[in-house]
Amino acid sequence: MALILAIESSCDDMSVAVFDTVAQKIRAYHTYSQKSHELYGGVVPELASREHLEKVGLVVDIVMQQAACSFADLAAVAATNKPGLAGSLLVGLCYAKGIAWARGIPFLAIDHLEGHIFSAFLETDGSVRTTLTFPHLCLTASGGHTALYLVKDFGAFTLIGSTRDDAAGEAFDKIAKLIGFSYPGGATIERLAREAHFEDVFKYPRTKHTPGDFSFSFSGLKTAVLYDLAKRGYVDLATGNATPALTEEVQRHVASSLLACIGDILVKTFSRALDAYPEVTALTFVGGVACNKYLRQRLEALATTRGITLHISPPAFCTDNGAMIAFVAGYRFARGERCALSIDVFE
Repeated sequence: MALILAIESSCDDMSVAVFDTVAQKIRAYHTYSQKSHELYGGVVPELASREHLEKVGLVVDIVMQQAACSFADLAAVAATNKPGLAGSLLVGLCYAKGIAWARGIPFLAIDHLEGHIFSAFLETDGSVRTTLTFPHLCLTASGGHTALYLVKDFGAFTLIGSTRDDAAGEAFDKIAKLIGFSYPGGATIERLAREAHFEDVFKYPRTKHTPGDFSFSFSGLKTAVLYDLAKRGYVDLATGNATPALTEEVQRHVASSLLACIGDILVKTFSRALDAYPEVTALTFVGGVACNKYLRQRLEALATTRGITLHISPPAFCTDNGAMIAFVAGYRFARGERCALSIDVFE
């Protein structure tokens, strides 16, 4: 038995998992999601780190019980050390280091983004997917990042395009707030858009690119939505508050038009990248935004048209989770990689 315990605490989720390197399967995982930030319309770093301090031991205990193992059974311990909120990262990193030091076992510091990139290799039951091949293109999209990678092997990936400003998930959150809904806004936007049958009512502007440019930009889209709503009398530009004219029907049309626009942006960027990298055999879609069923369907249609496969992380592994960190730690541990206990966090 060779088990690895991994802790992911880069933002407001405290997530822990145990990966069995022999069976190549996540044996157990559990995520504690903080709810206190909804009141503030976004994550408050100080609150996040303090709540992590309260919950990290509890979540580790839950996972160890689910995995039916003890600290004596662990072959290594891992934790996310970048990027993220410094205070949140430190809680998970220091707790994992403490276990490694006390047990005299190896420690591995894992890049949060690498965890997302390779989360597409996890099946719903936690087993490792064997049908995903290299090289492939990976789109990571969440509230904190939107980027496109060329993935050549485990741990071998190249960033070929990233957001120039805001992330896709942030656009969902901010526009949901603009039309009167609370944080987080992704699920709300999708629900409203479905009620409007994903119709592109307002035809918001799409990002224009030059050949070879695989970057993203969502700041301009947010501004375009704001000014369009103001022009139509649905939002007071001076205060940013909705007017009585912003009806439920308008909310649905805004959400539907936004989702259609973002879908077009993602599909067109993937298409240009596929033209530039004809050796690619598959696409992957990961991160919190990958929970969006409409965007999944858009990318599935693209993959079918191109004659390649699309692999999407299971919903439980799309958002920040310890399972993806444990999986990455698994292949790094197998290669003999180790980290000094002096390693720090990086925002």
